[in-house]
Amino acid sequence: MADEKQLSFEQAMEELEVIVEKLEEGDVPLEEAINIYKKGMELSKLCHDKLKNVESQLTEILTEDGQKTNFAIPEEE
Repeated sequence: MADEKQLSFEQAMEELEVIVEKLEEGDVPLEEAINIYKKGMELSKLCHDKLKNVESQLTEILTEDGQKTNFAIPEEE
């Protein structure tokens, strides 16, 4: 298995899907199921962190003078 930090979001999601399928089958020995579950939680956190990082990048824009500012769409009244 690849180093988690090097996984792309898509790779992490694919591994997470495999883990979910294994656990749903229910024929995994208990200790292995616990290890698989822990790995799934790590992958889930990795995906969440990657999404939060992308979200924060998308909410910032550069102004004309090169300053970063939060991106906001004015709400209609």
